[in-house]
Amino acid sequence: MSTSTSLLPAVPRVLFGGDYNPEQWPEDVWVEDVRLMREAGVNLATVGVFSWALLEPQPGVYDFGWLDRVLDLLAENEIFASLATATASPPPWLARHHPESLPVTADGTTLWPGSRQHYCPSSTAYRNASRELVERLAERYARHPALALWHVNNEYACHVPACFCDRSAAHFREWLEQRYETVDRLNSAWGTAFWSQRYGDWEEVNPPRTAPAFANPSQQLDWHRFCSDAILELYLGERAILERHTPDVPITTNFMGFFKHMNYWTWAEHVDLVADDIYPDPADPDGAQWRSRVADLMRSLGGGKPWLLMEQAPNHVNWRQRNAPKAPGEMRLGSYQSLARGADGIQFFQWRASFAGAEKFHSAMVPHAGTATRTWEEIVDLGGELAKLTDVCGTRVAAEVAIAIDWESWWALETAGMPSHDLQLSDLVGRWYRPFWERNLTTDFAHPEADLSGYKLVVVPNLYLLRDAGAENLTRFVADGGTLVVSFFSGIVDENDHVRLGGYPAALRALLGLVVPEFCPHGEGESGSVILDGQAYSCELWSDSVELEGAEPVATFDGGWLAGRPAVTRRSTAWYVGTQLDREGMDALVALLATETGLKPELDAPEGVEVVRRSAEDRSFLFLLNHTQETAEVTVGAETQSVLDGDEHLGTVVLPPFGVAVLRDP
Repeated sequence: MSTSTSLLPAVPRVLFGGDYNPEQWPEDVWVEDVRLMREAGVNLATVGVFSWALLEPQPGVYDFGWLDRVLDLLAENEIFASLATATASPPPWLARHHPESLPVTADGTTLWPGSRQHYCPSSTAYRNASRELVERLAERYARHPALALWHVNNEYACHVPACFCDRSAAHFREWLEQRYETVDRLNSAWGTAFWSQRYGDWEEVNPPRTAPAFANPSQQLDWHRFCSDAILELYLGERAILERHTPDVPITTNFMGFFKHMNYWTWAEHVDLVADDIYPDPADPDGAQWRSRVADLMRSLGGGKPWLLMEQAPNHVNWRQRNAPKAPGEMRLGSYQSLARGADGIQFFQWRASFAGAEKFHSAMVPHAGTATRTWEEIVDLGGELAKLTDVCGTRVAAEVAIAIDWESWWALETAGMPSHDLQLSDLVGRWYRPFWERNLTTDFAHPEADLSGYKLVVVPNLYLLRDAGAENLTRFVADGGTLVVSFFSGIVDENDHVRLGGYPAALRALLGLVVPEFCPHGEGESGSVILDGQAYSCELWSDSVELEGAEPVATFDGGWLAGRPAVTRRSTAWYVGTQLDREGMDALVALLATETGLKPELDAPEGVEVVRRSAEDRSFLFLLNHTQETAEVTVGAETQSVLDGDEHLGTVVLPPFGVAVLRDP
């Protein structure tokens, strides 16, 4: 008897399928499609993502007949639908009748139809037309037996994260007036005494359009906030319609991993399940680590609940300079990596490879060459295996380490006029994440103001912008016995991007027991040296001149004018890292932190073998993933059983290259 808790109430098993675009094909292909879906074990098809022009070929003229037949065909074959609202790409008639609906760049360039996502998020015409379409879809399909999930829009802000047109400017002013109430408060928040930028009336305020020099950084920060909120308004408008018609059908939209432009902490509060699109580069040696990092983020955005991998490539993509294929077994391995880290559904873009259009050379579950292909065989094999993993559904991944990230700090960090423009948050996060991943120490992500009490260790790769509430929360975490590690250029400004005076990092100075009178960004190619535990390591990118105020040095600079000064410090369980250590240095530091906090992996595994546990009160599963091209032998201790093949393993498991094992704990 299954004890699983499914991601979708209508589909009580691991979700498997992908984007289905039947409108691109003659109807006689549809019957073959569903036959092949059943052969592959597909149970969920995403339908209608880019079909607005067919659903509403003229303003107010709707044609749902073809979609009726598609959904009926899916239902007859026991395949459920993730029904998209089709609002991601408006039909050409919208631009013709409402040219003001088109997005405009910061330099005034209009972005025209002929691609996708050609709409201004603030456009009244777009909002009215899209919501009317969603109303019609929800009315028509609310009780259709195939409907299992609503997919709102698609990859919000992927191509147009901001519009700078006059309507967007007016919307921005409305947003600012609601936030600040008076122009005087706006002037204070933006520091407009600088460069004679003081505003006397709301109508004088504009988006940060192309200007002679650096735009006001506080203005840019609020612009990022506004753009994320404005696009969220689009989602919430569609969601409200769907909830009214189908209160019991889950609603989501697809995120895009570490996507800078949308504040996913805020967005995650408004989806019934977190869904993500991920496309690691098979040619990138860090691709597996990056995919793992994204999976951990998605799980964390949902508060630890299972999530849905909504899109990945079955093989190659079409949009990189060079589109490397996935080696045999690599697609399966990546799918299991997402599953191991909390996904309860594995989906692809797309089902059948297009024969025309911009993505015609993007791989699909059914390639151009059909079923006599390696890709199809791997898809069928994966579908068969996932059908055996129903009991994994609903289990969770536990972590004792959290990495603190904040989108607002990200936006502020990467504005103009900074000490170093080489500080990129995604890179800083990756440098910290990698040594934990390689040690099989599972990591969550957390907002700096979230409850951190469940973690032994919290790492701050960078929180350049830190609110008082965040500083107080981190201080409380240390006071309660947690170990905190803060990296350089954190706690520098408040929520308005105003420098906290009195010595960096003022917001955390007392907690860390130090002051940084000045920081020293490295020149291009410049490196230094740090002595940690008697060993010399290189450092790059940045170094702080640290003066101790109660902290103790853990590592010191070796050479240059900072020689002998602290590079890494600690005050009780509050650590500070004042430089960017090289890979070996980060390994050594994380090893030291793991020892200090008692962090241990699930089991000792060979290099390149990823180990993750998913568990619930009544069941537990151990995932073993071999990311190498060599056979790996893993010692698992007690006798265990493979869920995939039923074999009993007495103490060891042998993984072939790119091999996977899912073990049920005895």
